[in-house]
Amino acid sequence: MSILVVGSVAFDTVETPFGKAEKVLGGSASFFSVAASFFAPVSLVGVVGDDFGEKELAAFRGRDIDVSGLERMDGKTFHWRGKYSYDLNARETVCTDLNVFEFFKPKIPAAYRESRHVFLGNIDPVLQLDVLAQVEKPEIVACDTMNFWISGKPEELRKTLERVDVLLINDAEARQLSGEWNVVKAARAIRAMGPRTLVLKKGEHGVLMFSDAGSFAAPAYPLEDVFDPTGAGDTFAGGFLGYLAGAGDVDEPTLRKAVIMGSTLASFCVEAFSLDRLLRLTRPEIDDRFRLFKRLTHFETL
Repeated sequence: MSILVVGSVAFDTVETPFGKAEKVLGGSASFFSVAASFFAPVSLVGVVGDDFGEKELAAFRGRDIDVSGLERMDGKTFHWRGKYSYDLNARETVCTDLNVFEFFKPKIPAAYRESRHVFLGNIDPVLQLDVLAQVEKPEIVACDTMNFWISGKPEELRKTLERVDVLLINDAEARQLSGEWNVVKAARAIRAMGPRTLVLKKGEHGVLMFSDAGSFAAPAYPLEDVFDPTGAGDTFAGGFLGYLAGAGDVDEPTLRKAVIMGSTLASFCVEAFSLDRLLRLTRPEIDDRFRLFKRLTHFETL
């Protein structure tokens, strides 16, 4: 039931209309790992600099997260600085300092290579392919990507997608990748590239999933207080794939529940900066909000 995640472990500096957080723990692999660890063991592969200390590692301690695949290099940890306006769906990247992440070449420890579930975080598709060459017949490969790779390395990305079961991207990325404006047509085109399941993340407007059984839509959970949406997509992915790993099945009812579980975890993530809310989160809180999602979307037929 273990999950291998390969992605960034970073420091984020985030400014929103509601406050500012300076060099706090971030990165796709960090958010994913903590969210997924509520459901299944996680093996984390990433790279950090010598400025990444025990305080940051404490976020993973005491959880079912193996960090022996977290490489340490001389230099500084990847740092991203971003700013949000009151429209929290859009953000401005102020600066990106790749630092040691620029030289990241994932080395999958032998103990991780038989992981049944693999999540390829938003990294170079060449590196994503290299990871898949190092693992042995995973049951589910899930992948994230972004506009930078879609436009910059389209052929390499296509080769990766041929080996991916689940692709998780936003609707703008889906349009760019497919060349289709209509998301239904975009989903058909992307699924023809390889992923049999496509999950479109739409921020405060929820999630759309396209699979062999058709389509499924889930709203975002309505919240009064949203402080920081950074990492919400990776948290969703962690909840989604973590639930699938824990359930041990990928039929349509399980996929739909995984979408709701991903949305549930993401709704907690945005309630505080960095991973602060996720690190205080308990499984009973998750289960309670999961049930509230059912009430939110339930209606009687005519």
